[in-house]
Amino acid sequence: MENHFLHLHDPAHDYSPRESSVIIAGSYPPERFSTATMKYENVYIESINYSIPDEIVTSDEIESRLEPLYTRLRLPQGRLELMTGIRQRRFWPRGMLPGEKSIETAEKALAARGMDRGRIGALVHGSVCRDYLEPATAAGVHHGLGLGNNCLLYDVSNACLGLLNGMVEVANMIELGQISAALVVGTESSRGLVETTIKQLNDDTSLTRAKIKLAVASMTIGSASAAILLTDRELSSSGNRLLGGVARANTDFCHLCRSDRDQSADADMSPLMWTDSEALMREGVKTAQAAFDDFLVELDWKREDIDRTFCHQVGSAHRKLTFEALRLDTAIDYTTFATLGNTGSVALPMTAAKGIEDGHVSKNSRLAFLGIGSGINVLMLGIDWQDDGGG
Repeated sequence: MENHFLHLHDPAHDYSPRESSVIIAGSYPPERFSTATMKYENVYIESINYSIPDEIVTSDEIESRLEPLYTRLRLPQGRLELMTGIRQRRFWPRGMLPGEKSIETAEKALAARGMDRGRIGALVHGSVCRDYLEPATAAGVHHGLGLGNNCLLYDVSNACLGLLNGMVEVANMIELGQISAALVVGTESSRGLVETTIKQLNDDTSLTRAKIKLAVASMTIGSASAAILLTDRELSSSGNRLLGGVARANTDFCHLCRSDRDQSADADMSPLMWTDSEALMREGVKTAQAAFDDFLVELDWKREDIDRTFCHQVGSAHRKLTFEALRLDTAIDYTTFATLGNTGSVALPMTAAKGIEDGHVSKNSRLAFLGIGSGINVLMLGIDWQDDGGG
């Protein structure tokens, strides 16, 4: 079996992969860095599952709570939905820790394939929200799932790409033959961020129309949970092969979306986040455009070969600009942002799970996971979907 992944794409050079080889970024001069690429022969996606809260919070409700701000600045009602395309988002019950819901969603992923949990060799918790700074949220999830003592576990945090990063990390372990199955899971909880933002906007009477734009993104955030079960070829009953993908960083713009200081993610968390949404969207799409060209080359695909896409769920303007830049038809895309908001690292896999559940994906489909996160980071993955029964 040929393993070749995590190398750097350099159009001027043809690097021949070696058995179980990893080409380290530091091996090459920085000026030659372009896009990190990866390919897999032995990694399969067995199931993608999700959980969403019952409590629905509409954009109209949020604007009603912002009445002091709207009155002071003479803002028209309905602007939040008009600007973002997001009608509503959901909140978990007060006091619920992210790890509690991650256990529930991971159980769904295991049950979907009747997976023997003793075969799980790695567990990655990839959401921005965590139970505590220490220990890793993955530890509590591991305990709640009753996984084995030989299971490698840890948290990954990378804004809206944490779960996709987790997929790549465990895929590398599976491709190397180190493990035969793994779980990637995460849960985002938005109540604290949205409610703290509302209070700040109402209390700070120095804020102008221009300044409050930095808070718009915070009011689009929703809560959800997602889990992905990956296995090697021998364990797979789905036939859904993870083919590979690309990653690209553009950290010149790491300042465009920034929360306040790190703190534990319990029920008392009161975070703030300020985002230059327009600049972040513009530079993120530029970075995605460059990565997408390499993505097609790496998988030997043309645009018309892609049957279905699932993207990070930011809003209507971001989606329109992204698909125009990548020259893709929005008809092949599936979205959840209008009713679930931006659910962070969970957004893309949760949307994929819902799309599969809703019949958006059929057998023999080529899927593109197109992830863009603040930082700026882009991660795109290609999947050969063969499963009739969904995920």
